[in-house]
Amino acid sequence: MLAGADRAQIGLWVCSGSPVAAEICAGSGVDWLLIDAEHAPNGLESILAQLQAVAAYPVTPLVRAPIGDTVIIKQLLDLGAKNLLIPMVDSAEQAAGLVAATRYPPAGVRGVGSALARASRWNRIDDYLGGAADLVSLFVQVETATAVDNVAAIAAVDGVDGLFIGPSDLAASMGFLGRQDHPEVVAAVEHCIREVKAAGKPVGVNAFAPATADRYIAAGADFVSVGADVALLARASEALAARYIAPSGDERASY
Repeated sequence: MLAGADRAQIGLWVCSGSPVAAEICAGSGVDWLLIDAEHAPNGLESILAQLQAVAAYPVTPLVRAPIGDTVIIKQLLDLGAKNLLIPMVDSAEQAAGLVAATRYPPAGVRGVGSALARASRWNRIDDYLGGAADLVSLFVQVETATAVDNVAAIAAVDGVDGLFIGPSDLAASMGFLGRQDHPEVVAAVEHCIREVKAAGKPVGVNAFAPATADRYIAAGADFVSVGADVALLARASEALAARYIAPSGDERASY
């Protein structure tokens, strides 16, 4: 998905569930979008609509499943999600199970229904079943202290195409809830970046604060999420209200 880039790939979270918002973000000039089904009101129908809305743009959509469930992964793949992000992956064994969920037998356990699915363009892609594994990228998310301890083993799993670090849940797991910029959390993120890079795979991170994003890019992150549609709308609408009414004096974080 992101291999071979000569700079960090910059992305946006799309959390509104709106294909209009997704299309606006797709035309912004960013490299990739994360359509989120874990912390956003997205189901199969809205994910499909957003994939269709962004398909005309030179942007890579990544779909985050709500959980690493074999059935959900099958459904997302069948509706045409080519790049999946699975949250809360703590071990190499768990990662290997997710790889199997993206592969047809005998290499895996993905259910066969391609004739009915957008993924194969309803059987208009020749030999879709034989080549489907080459059309899918699987990224897994490191979000706990346990995952940090196992990051090298997770990165070594064949079929895992890259790792993505979630500092918010990681901070909570380490006892620093809401403090993604705590030095121990930052050190853990940078440790993961080094380990995944050493495994020869792309590594990404969520970093809505510009200074933090810059730091992780300098540390070698290959792709970075720097904002979200809902956060951009919230902060911009607050700024307009403050401009014309009375400023609240509160400064809200976007993540």
